[in-house]
Amino acid sequence: MNKKEVLEIRKQYTHEKCSITRICGCYVDGEKNIKTELKEAFLSLPEEETFKYFNLFKQTLSGTLGKNLLNLEFPLDSENPGGPQEFLLKLRDSKLQDDALLEEFYQKIIENYYFPENYYIILIHVAYDIPGKSTDGSEMFDASEDVYEYLLCSLCPVKLSKPGLFYNAETNTIENRIRDWVVDPPVKGFLFPAFNDRNSDIHSMLYFSKSAEELQPEFIEALFGCFLPLTADSQKETFNYLISDTLGEDCDYEVVKNIHEHLTEMVEETKDSPDPLVLTKPDVKRLFELSGVPEEKLETFDQTFEAAAGEKASLLATNIASSRKFNIETPDVVIKVNPERTDLIETRVIDGKECLVITVNDHIEVNGVNVRTIAPTHEEEPAPDEVSGSQPSYEDTQEAIPASAPAASPEDDGYSFS
Repeated sequence: MNKKEVLEIRKQYTHEKCSITRICGCYVDGEKNIKTELKEAFLSLPEEETFKYFNLFKQTLSGTLGKNLLNLEFPLDSENPGGPQEFLLKLRDSKLQDDALLEEFYQKIIENYYFPENYYIILIHVAYDIPGKSTDGSEMFDASEDVYEYLLCSLCPVKLSKPGLFYNAETNTIENRIRDWVVDPPVKGFLFPAFNDRNSDIHSMLYFSKSAEELQPEFIEALFGCFLPLTADSQKETFNYLISDTLGEDCDYEVVKNIHEHLTEMVEETKDSPDPLVLTKPDVKRLFELSGVPEEKLETFDQTFEAAAGEKASLLATNIASSRKFNIETPDVVIKVNPERTDLIETRVIDGKECLVITVNDHIEVNGVNVRTIAPTHEEEPAPDEVSGSQPSYEDTQEAIPASAPAASPEDDGYSFS
C-alpha cells in the first residue's frame, strides 16, 4: 500500500463515511487472562464512544511507510490450506459472527504477543464501497463496482491513570482523583487484506508498530506466517556497512559526501510520489557508481550486499538517507553541517597534516558570542593625542572601536553595549 491508499482508508473513520459493520474485542490482564469481551454492531455504540474508537483506528494506520507501517506479503506456505492466511480469510468472511473463530484469534494473539501488562484487543469488520475516480482524481460514488471487505486489529495498552487531585463541581471542593484504567493509543495492529491498487489484495497485509525498532518478528511469524524486512535502523546500519566494506581503506570523504548528496537528491525528487522510493541491489550499486566509487571496488559488491541484507532485500531511501543532518566526527571534534551546504567543507593537507577546511561567512558564534576567525592586526603608531597631550577627539575614538561593537553617540560619556 502507498500513502494515498492508506489515507483513503483512514478517511473512512468518521460518522459520515463509516462503513464499519461490527466491532469485537477483549481485555487481557498482565497474566494473559481474558477479563471481558465486546461483541457489538459498531453504530449501536454510544456516539461518544465511537469517536474515541475512530481515533484509535486512525492511529493504527499512522506513521511512516517502511518504518511504522510495513507491507507484508504472505509466503506460499502461509497460503496453504490450514495456514495463517486462510484463517484470516475465514475470520473476515465470518463478519466476526463466529464466536469460535474469534476465541481462536484471541488466543493466538495472547500466546504470541509479548506485552507483560494489561491490553485491549480491538477487531473490526469493514465493508468499504470503493468509489470510482474520474480522470481528474475526484471520487464518483455512483460509479462504485467493488467492495473492499477487511479486518483492522488494534492492540492498545491499558494503564492506570496517574494519581492527582481534581475539582468536584458538585461539592465545590478539591478532592483526590479516583484512579481508573485508561485505554492508550495502539502500539501494534494490522489491516488484512491489503488495499493495493485501490482494491483487495489477499496476498498482502499492512502491519503497524508504534515503535519502528520493536516489531516483534516472532509474533508476526507465528500469527501471519510472514517474515519481516529489516527495521529502519537496521537498514541504515546495513547501508553504512556496504559503504565502508566496499570502499575499504580507501573510504574517501568526498565519495561519502557524494553518496549523501545523490541520495538526498533522489529522496527530494520523489517526495511527492505516493510510493516510497525503494533501492534494490542494482540501485545501490548504481548510486555508488554515480558517486565516484572506483569500478574495481564494485567487483564484489553483489556478494557483499547479499551477505549483509539478503539476495532479494531492498532498502527504503528515507530509512538510509540522512536528509536532516550531515555530521563529521573525530574523537575530539563534532561538526554539524546543514545537509544542503556540504560544499562548505573540504579536505586539505596543510603543513603535512590532513585537515578539514570550513569556509565561513561573516557570522560566526562561539558559545553564543559573535567572533572573528582571525584577530585583526594593527601597526603600532604614536597616537596624536600622546604627542600633543590633548584629549582624543570623537572621530579618533570611533576609529578605535572594533567593527563588531555598537557605536556611541556624541552625547555619551562612554560606550553602551547591549
